[in-house]
Amino acid sequence: MKFFRNREDSEHKSQAELLYEAQQRKARQFQASVIFSWIFLLLFLYILFSGDNLGLNAIHLDTEFISKNIAFIASGIGVTIYISLLSIALAVILALLAALGRLSSFPPFYALSTFYVSLIRGTPLYLQIFFFFLALPQLGIVLPGLWAGVLALGLNYGAYMSETFRAGLSSVGKGQREAAFALGMTQGQMMKRIVLPQALRFAIPPMRNDFIAMTKDSALVSATGFVHELMWRATRVGRSNLRNMEALIMAAIFYWIVTLILTAIQSRIEARLGRGDR
Repeated sequence: MKFFRNREDSEHKSQAELLYEAQQRKARQFQASVIFSWIFLLLFLYILFSGDNLGLNAIHLDTEFISKNIAFIASGIGVTIYISLLSIALAVILALLAALGRLSSFPPFYALSTFYVSLIRGTPLYLQIFFFFLALPQLGIVLPGLWAGVLALGLNYGAYMSETFRAGLSSVGKGQREAAFALGMTQGQMMKRIVLPQALRFAIPPMRNDFIAMTKDSALVSATGFVHELMWRATRVGRSNLRNMEALIMAAIFYWIVTLILTAIQSRIEARLGRGDR
């Protein structure tokens, strides 16, 4: 009887392993198909812009201009990321304060937070950048282009992210708050140990998406003409050499690479958070 039982368990285990292997094989086939499709699309773009004599009406790019100016344009990536990091730090602080204000029962705090969110979301980011850069000097406040851009980006994204933080704070159940008070925690301890950790975990995925979007929106800061980030460098060499297509394509590729890297980091962090949920 023991022999037959072990044989039956072995058969069940083999079936489970076969099912798992089939699922893994299907996942690998899907990934391989996606990679093949990406390679095909990249080859299509290469043929389209390479000027190859393949009987196609391909677009010819000035490779000499690209090789000569690619380092100059790429050196703006650091400034772009620097602007984005400063802006996202400011946006997180403002978003948290605005979310707390919108949940406050004290009318002045609630009014201030809703007024801030309504005003910022009701005006374009482009206008806000020029307001801080061109309008404030009339009041005697002169901001460099970089800090005008950081302030505008931080205020703008803080207003939009406040809704995410508000939802995260509201997601913490009333029972957990009451339990914290029953254990003798103060309001500050309850927020620090119970509410904020859960709210931040809820807010992290959309916050990373906002960071990726902010990295691209940082190109608007180049409109001031005094911030030598990626877009500014691309437009400068493109206009001066009448090679706007090549310059903008290089800038687009660099933005794309940065976005892919940030997306990969985001996926890894979300996978770790997902394991915590299980």
